[in-house]
Amino acid sequence: MVDVGFTHVALPVTDPDASIAFYERFAGMEVVHRRGDPPEVVVWMSDLTRPFVIVLLQMPEVTHVLGGFSHLGVACESREEVDRLCEAAGDRLLLGPVDSGPPVGYWAFLADPDGHNLELSFGQDVGLAVVMARSETDGSRTEAAGAQALPPV
Repeated sequence: MVDVGFTHVALPVTDPDASIAFYERFAGMEVVHRRGDPPEVVVWMSDLTRPFVIVLLQMPEVTHVLGGFSHLGVACESREEVDRLCEAAGDRLLLGPVDSGPPVGYWAFLADPDGHNLELSFGQDVGLAVVMARSETDGSRTEAAGAQALPPV
């Protein structure tokens, strides 16, 4: 398989093991590749749903973080899952949960061990937007295999 498209986001981290534990617990990811020895560890993590990884790059310090409204986003299976993870996050919970209605959905921000923001969400419909855009590009007027035809725009 040849990589095509958006494959990764790289984050500087000071403690790869702490970051691994965070992304396993709050993003459902697992290590798919690890190399190097401290202080130069590189880790690839994936949720195994698509060919995409977060690359954790060990650095002596992190000088720039995904802060403010910059973030990595993870869709959860339900509002209850967002609530459960927020409760488990303790002082890592930065904001929320907030219900912003469609298309933003129900969301919250957590901080990883180095201060990078992770958004947990339910109901954002990112997948549906991509399927619809792909259908338009392919000339098809259906949302997905077996779905009803979309009305003309």
